[in-house]
Amino acid sequence: MRSFLRQRWAVTVMGLIAWSGPAIASRCAAADGWTDIRVAGPFVCRADFRLDDLQPLFADLSQLQNDLVESLQIPRAEDYIELYLFHNEWTYRQYLSQYLPRVPYRRALYLKSGGPGVVLAYRSRELEVDLRHECTHALLHAALPMVPLWLDEGLAEYFELRPAQRAYDNSYLPLVRWNCRWGIVPKMQSLEKKGDLAEMGVWEYRASWAWMHFCLHGPADARNELIRFLDDIKHNSPPGQLSERLARRIPDLDRCFVKHFLAWSR
Repeated sequence: MRSFLRQRWAVTVMGLIAWSGPAIASRCAAADGWTDIRVAGPFVCRADFRLDDLQPLFADLSQLQNDLVESLQIPRAEDYIELYLFHNEWTYRQYLSQYLPRVPYRRALYLKSGGPGVVLAYRSRELEVDLRHECTHALLHAALPMVPLWLDEGLAEYFELRPAQRAYDNSYLPLVRWNCRWGIVPKMQSLEKKGDLAEMGVWEYRASWAWMHFCLHGPADARNELIRFLDDIKHNSPPGQLSERLARRIPDLDRCFVKHFLAWSR
């Protein structure tokens, strides 16, 4: 249910606005009433409430870039990423209505149309997960010229949890493991055809997460190929399809996928 809500409420919004990323930031910064400001790694956070009790979350966000760099071998963000937090949903809605009226409402937003992008959210019970998810999008797009939609969402779903929870405690894991018992493997080729967030439903989010888990925790060849795929994107070299690259590197790919999840335990 958590991920279904994410699909409905806390998704990446890209290409929906006419102005550039820096222009979004300037509009946001121009507003009055920011009570607190903090810097956490590559993120500059402005909030309309005191942020003292969120210091552990800022430590998580500061570490998030290190985790992505270490896991995926992508570059660090060169520019600061703007993060705007609101103390409740009403204030957040009012802000979006005034400064970003063309953006569809979501509980948390990552906005990018040039520049490093902007993350906005309000203080809900899901704030920590929302921010790690949306900030993963922001870091990926700050480091790379493009990221395939399904891969972008799969990585955000993986890194949205705290580091100690990512490998074993995602709510997707039991169903993915159950499906593997019956030999059911999600087809990456189907995910690769998705070009619009409207096409990403519960199955697509779960499948995208599963393939990223396999690449990060499965055979070394899978992780190496994912890193090479992202490196080609970084250097503007046509990367092809990750499904084809993995199949060439791991001929029995589906069997390895099943084996990975059936054997995966603490």
